[in-house]
Amino acid sequence: MAFQSEVYKELLKEWSAVKVTLVAVSKTKPIEDLMEAYREGVRDFGENYVQELTDKQVKLPKDIRWHFIGHLQSNKVKYIAPFVHLIHGIDSKKLLVEINKEGKKNNRIINCLLQVHIAEEESKFGFDEDELMDLIYDIANPTSTLENIRICGLMGMASFTDNINEVSNEFKSLRLLFDKIKSIKSPNLDFTVLSMGMSNDYPTAIQAGSNMVRIGSKLFGSRG
Repeated sequence: MAFQSEVYKELLKEWSAVKVTLVAVSKTKPIEDLMEAYREGVRDFGENYVQELTDKQVKLPKDIRWHFIGHLQSNKVKYIAPFVHLIHGIDSKKLLVEINKEGKKNNRIINCLLQVHIAEEESKFGFDEDELMDLIYDIANPTSTLENIRICGLMGMASFTDNINEVSNEFKSLRLLFDKIKSIKSPNLDFTVLSMGMSNDYPTAIQAGSNMVRIGSKLFGSRG
């Protein structure tokens, strides 16, 4: 299924009263579909696999903002560090240290989101609240050497369930954490992004305060 331009326009209309960034999840989709989305005005694309992302980046317009939304391995950071706009899903300090190292090599500050484990499923990645706060205070410490990263906010994935109340409560818990942290002042903390919600649960996420959603199947159809 090609890019669903009418769905895209409906989403923009639906979100006209709130400021929400739509990240079009384009993993496994051909270049032609991404170009169709680009012509409709999409500039934020999300990819899960480093090789696929780097292959697409060299072939597509340079004003695209590439989001890495998969589980990133430390040894793959170097391939996306020169151009990635935002790395979602940071779930360890070790990964942040590697991103910082590659940021220095490329003379740029790399934007990141910290992933928080809010779902019931143990298969989901992310920090718990105590781990997150420890890391935040570590990053905010004036002696921190993480000078080539910028923590732009939090990301979380809710449980995959039809129970809307459960999903809503998970999103609200992340919003509370986001509000708690955003008042902490530090040069490399810039809490402006709360990334929650995908094709199946984005209305609940936006209602809970999300300002960035990742939409894939609704725009491009299910993966083949």
